[in-house]
Amino acid sequence: MTASTVTRRRHPAVLFALLVVALVAVGGVYSLVSSGGRATADTRPYTAQDVTAGDRLFKANCSTCHGQQAEGTSAGPSLVGVGAAAVDFQVGTGRMPLAGPAVQAKRNSHVAFSDEQIRQMGAYVDSLGPGPGIPDEKYASGIGGDVARGGEIYRVNCAMCHNFAGSGGALTRGKFAPPLHGIEGKHIYEAMLTGPQSMPVFDDANLDPEAKRDVIAYLHWLDKNENPGGHSLGNLGPVADGFFLWLLAVPLMIGAAVWLGRKAA
Repeated sequence: MTASTVTRRRHPAVLFALLVVALVAVGGVYSLVSSGGRATADTRPYTAQDVTAGDRLFKANCSTCHGQQAEGTSAGPSLVGVGAAAVDFQVGTGRMPLAGPAVQAKRNSHVAFSDEQIRQMGAYVDSLGPGPGIPDEKYASGIGGDVARGGEIYRVNCAMCHNFAGSGGALTRGKFAPPLHGIEGKHIYEAMLTGPQSMPVFDDANLDPEAKRDVIAYLHWLDKNENPGGHSLGNLGPVADGFFLWLLAVPLMIGAAVWLGRKAA
């Protein structure tokens, strides 16, 4: 073996090329492993007609705030990369279109669009950049979830804002964590997945689909749970209990004591 051959084999460019190949290989393996447990891809494929129809709906109803190409304006954020899940959550819960300027969009029982129109707008927004898809019903329904495990996950990650019983609570600067009673499982999953407004994002790397299903199962169990100890007073904690005691219970007890004292005299 000649000296020139050894020199070619030890050339720095060869080492650099090997390093690049190794990084690409590691990245590919990581992608496959990390995406294996995800369950957020929409099982309903979008067609070109869906995207075109969604584009028309978006421009007619959303572009004033979000821009003609959803690039965002001073009145609304960019929607590039938020995915169909964010559209389904915001529009499907009646939060969007926003009725007027506000610190936080509120859930509205009136939904302005049909399910098909929401799907089409989601298809258009999804076409602008990759983002979370509509969750699989297998996980979003909460059916088959572990209620006890879901309650533990909820108390660790959610109760500090949404209250231990899902009754909601106040945040800073006029914002609030909404109550979670009677919410469709799909929208709970989408909220965890997209992190609307002040809520942090719990993607599948933080809480896998099974964990999200357990949380949904727990919240649906709370909807059915009765209070054998009496009226819950909204499950708002010591504040509601204190108001009840000082405004109703204490005056009643004082009134009863005065009445009994006069009767005895």
